[in-house]
Amino acid sequence: MTAKKRVAAETDDAKPVKKAATKVVETLFFSRDESWLRFNQRVLEEAQDATNPLLERVKFLAITASNLDEFIEIRVAGILQRIEDGYNLAQPLDEGGLRPQQRLDQLRERLKNFVAAQYRCWNEQLLPAMRDERIRVLRWEQVGDKARAHALEFYENEVDPLLTPVTIDPSHPFPRVQNKALCLALLLKNKRKGNGGTRPAILGVVTVPRSLPRLVPLPGPEGYSDFILLHELIESQVERMFRGYEILSCSAFRVTRNSNLYMQEEESRSVLESVRAELHNRRKGDAVRLEIDGSAGDEIVDRLRMNFELDPWQVYRTDGPVNLSRLMNLYSETKRPELKYPAFAGKEFKLGPKLVDLFEELRTHDVMLHHPFDSYKTVEDFIEAGARDSGVISMKQTLYRTSKDSPIFRALIEAAQSKDVTVVVELMARFDEDSNIRWARELEDAGVGVFHGIFGFKTHCKLALLVRRDPDGIVRRYAHLGTGNYNPVTARFYTDISLLTSRPEMTEAVQKVFNYLTAETEAASYAPLLVAPLTLAEKVIALIARETAHAKAGKPAAIVAKMNALLDRPTVEALYEASKAGVEIDLIVRGMCSLRPGVKGLSEHIRVRSIVGRYLEHSRIFCFANGGKEEIYCGSADWMPRNLFERCEVLFPVTQADLAKRLREEILAAYLADNTKARLLQPDGEYVRAAKTVAPFAAQDYLMRIAEGAVEAVPAKAKAAPEGTVS
Repeated sequence: MTAKKRVAAETDDAKPVKKAATKVVETLFFSRDESWLRFNQRVLEEAQDATNPLLERVKFLAITASNLDEFIEIRVAGILQRIEDGYNLAQPLDEGGLRPQQRLDQLRERLKNFVAAQYRCWNEQLLPAMRDERIRVLRWEQVGDKARAHALEFYENEVDPLLTPVTIDPSHPFPRVQNKALCLALLLKNKRKGNGGTRPAILGVVTVPRSLPRLVPLPGPEGYSDFILLHELIESQVERMFRGYEILSCSAFRVTRNSNLYMQEEESRSVLESVRAELHNRRKGDAVRLEIDGSAGDEIVDRLRMNFELDPWQVYRTDGPVNLSRLMNLYSETKRPELKYPAFAGKEFKLGPKLVDLFEELRTHDVMLHHPFDSYKTVEDFIEAGARDSGVISMKQTLYRTSKDSPIFRALIEAAQSKDVTVVVELMARFDEDSNIRWARELEDAGVGVFHGIFGFKTHCKLALLVRRDPDGIVRRYAHLGTGNYNPVTARFYTDISLLTSRPEMTEAVQKVFNYLTAETEAASYAPLLVAPLTLAEKVIALIARETAHAKAGKPAAIVAKMNALLDRPTVEALYEASKAGVEIDLIVRGMCSLRPGVKGLSEHIRVRSIVGRYLEHSRIFCFANGGKEEIYCGSADWMPRNLFERCEVLFPVTQADLAKRLREEILAAYLADNTKARLLQPDGEYVRAAKTVAPFAAQDYLMRIAEGAVEAVPAKAKAAPEGTVS
């Protein structure tokens, strides 16, 4: 079946659900949105956890705010859009059995409660703990004379030149407030009387410059780290900006807009031009949420709400900084290493004895890396070697997200001077579109052949292919296949798997995937790779069904699967059938999970755990017992409809015995044994911490100690608390 036919089939499946199916949907599947909110709650719990270093807790709180921003501008905005477009009754029920308006009504209270919990964490836990450590976020009236003089000098030199005060009147319309831009709203009274007497109060707006840090460091007493929020510094000077007006009140506010991209293929000259146009539209998206300082007067709130056409429930009054995500600056600006996680550097890869280079190493065996425990530099070295090595004839690579000044990006540009270089750049990587457009332009200018994959499908697979004429005169292919982005920055705090190989069957299949991405030519087979949207979905179901058959035949049958999210309904249903047949299933799902575990007669053999810790769990690993002939896959795809049907993804087998053993007995075993950062999903949808019936064990800490050479023993699964027990 072609990719387009598969998408059509998916669309056909999305028909209104009959009444008879409603009860099944409500019973068997958790709501995606509710599951996401529970994930962000687990992140918030890390901010509340006093056993974590203090500044790491601040960082976790900032992450919850950033996560919530994306949820509002994508998920909530999408629900509002469907309701406004009249789809409330016409659309099928969601995973939790609700219509869009019902889902929105349920989310409203959950969101308000979560925001209240965020600010309780900030005010009642983090601020007092920071004060105890002599880290202070001061109000203007608390700033001493020396620090005030420093702040005013900073204001004069760095801030004031960037400010544009605006008053709202018939000749000055309300300015276009960009998505998530922090602003000040002022209620102003003109000191001059008009012809008819006292003039009515008007609104003033000042946008806080995004180019400046949200927290301004201040000189303080010896041993203190003092800061003032940038908007409070600006607020202290508003009278200078609005001379001739009496300042009745002033409040910080922020508007979140609909950030979904809506593209029409028929109207597009190119993907690049379409994305550029839609990015411009995103900045003008409809308002979805208004955040405003809790002390703001009702008149300011009402004027802003009416201007942005928001309902009262869309207004969020904050008991602290309006944008908590900018607390990340506090983490980076405070030089207190004792209040952060201890520094860690991944283990460097070393060539085998008497081997000349990485290419010679890969001709003898595959190399697998588990980042960040294994240094990402090996991947960079692989790409850089391709650029420098005179034997390398051509290079091909996918780029989903990269980083500024990436060594990989520079290597591709360098390679284009002497080799054929092809790069498939995904322009629609959410919130990285702007930077990816710039990278694409720079690569094209350097002579790189730049492609944007297949229209309508994000290119999410992580592949690099080098073609080299080796010293023996034979032309060979060398490939990197991964679970994470080619981003050296995120590689330091995302857990991911990399496989480097020269196996002909693997590298030939990678070549076929690139042909598909650049020419949409479908091969008869991509084996041993599983490729979305072509073969992956069917193969995943087949692999699960095979375990079901093995269990029924009395053969070894088990599944251990690690991923970011599990939402695909046919996959969940296949897992339910496997559980009913007796297959033992352990799922390590960091984020959203629609599967309901532990239900007698349905999923009693399924256990689901989520691990939230120092590193963002990003690797996807899938292990199938296969009647005693175990198969293990890694790759870029979660078990979600978007990964299986709307993206170009690749899962690759790990067949080398020592590498498969490491995945099973070191990496997966560690995550299953975690009783410190693991939470277990209950049948009612709540997550509870694993019980510490044995010594505390944290998988990420353990894997770091292995990398440092401090431990060698592999954790037995017996170390884990009995599944389903709670602390």
